[in-house]
Amino acid sequence: MEKKKLLVTASTFPRWDKDTEPRFVLDLCKAMSEYFDITVMVPACPGSKDKEILEGIKVIRYHYFPIHKFETLCYPGAIVPRIKEKKIRALLVPFLFLGLWNALRKNINNYDFVHAHWLIPQGIVQSFFKKPYIVTGHGGDVCSLNKGIVRKLKIRCIKNAQHVTVVSEHLKDRVHELVPNVPIDVIPMGVDTSAFGPQYRVENYFGQGDKKVVLFVGRLAEIKGVTYLIEAMRNIDALLVIVGDGPLRAELEQQAYTQALQKDENAKFPDEIIKLGGKRFGNVVFLGGKSHEQLSTIYASADIFCMPSITTSKGESEGFGLVMLEAMASGLPVVASNSGGIPQLVKDGENGLLCEEKNVWQIADNIETLLADAEQYQKIQKNGFEASKAGSYAAKARLFKKCLDTEKEMEGINLVLGHDIDSGT
Repeated sequence: MEKKKLLVTASTFPRWDKDTEPRFVLDLCKAMSEYFDITVMVPACPGSKDKEILEGIKVIRYHYFPIHKFETLCYPGAIVPRIKEKKIRALLVPFLFLGLWNALRKNINNYDFVHAHWLIPQGIVQSFFKKPYIVTGHGGDVCSLNKGIVRKLKIRCIKNAQHVTVVSEHLKDRVHELVPNVPIDVIPMGVDTSAFGPQYRVENYFGQGDKKVVLFVGRLAEIKGVTYLIEAMRNIDALLVIVGDGPLRAELEQQAYTQALQKDENAKFPDEIIKLGGKRFGNVVFLGGKSHEQLSTIYASADIFCMPSITTSKGESEGFGLVMLEAMASGLPVVASNSGGIPQLVKDGENGLLCEEKNVWQIADNIETLLADAEQYQKIQKNGFEASKAGSYAAKARLFKKCLDTEKEMEGINLVLGHDIDSGT
């Protein structure tokens, strides 16, 4: 039987092969291609192809500004941090909405239905077309910009959707603040369990010698709380490796540099750090963005993963924290803040250790506990690894298929770790 045609719209997606941009939409589409004929529609950016087949998935990239070299609103990183970095980029927002609307107008009749990732702009723009759609909220699109016309447009998007899904219970509550009692399916993003695992470990990968390695992976933006992690590492005898780029990178490097000088430490680069393209300040290393393939080795070669996310000054909080699932799959115990949707995955004392937002002492204490207590380390490592198995993209694809196959609104699935409703696991 011929597969139904699904158009997936998003604003975070790999720009090219082996890109360092988050790829969870691509991985989900690859899993869903078992059931649907999928095309992805995303914003263009300098250096990307207008059309291509990326890992078996058809991709259309639409232009949204007459001078293409200025199409810099979405990459690298995400829209809100890009605007914070350069306020003038806010002028591109209406062009992005219009560009997506025009691309949908030209292409939407070729598809049976649409999956819009993020309420802003994909969900809002989609709500002005009659084609059935589901919309998935990931975090900032739900929590921020909830006043005035944008709030009204988000409510329209939610009410007009065939289904609404979010990646955490926390976001479900936030959506209900906009539209009370609307049915919502909680389906966290998945993890490619074949791409992450302890088998990818390389000993002394970071040139750390006999020191343990604490790892952070993510955008260097306010919401990630990396400044508190750097401060927490001040008196810990371990190496902190920070992977990712973002608007706060220069500021965080300056913090690490000042902290290293205050400790009067030797900031000489080990050869391994130079080869990896990194910068080292005392016991803090910045590696920049890395590809999916490189991350497999980076995760597995570390010892502890830390995600100190916070609620930002604008009310934005972590949706789910997919990197924690990748770390767990790689065999790392996780230390994380109890921010946003994180506690949905990390159960304190079971498969991770939680701390309060911005609490430097608690971050340091949890890291030191794992470094000193081998029994606790192994318990959390094992439980986290088991938790990651429930998050495969194949399981997520079955859940989204059920949403798309159902014409009437379902009751909320409420799958904390993505348990498959078909298999009963």
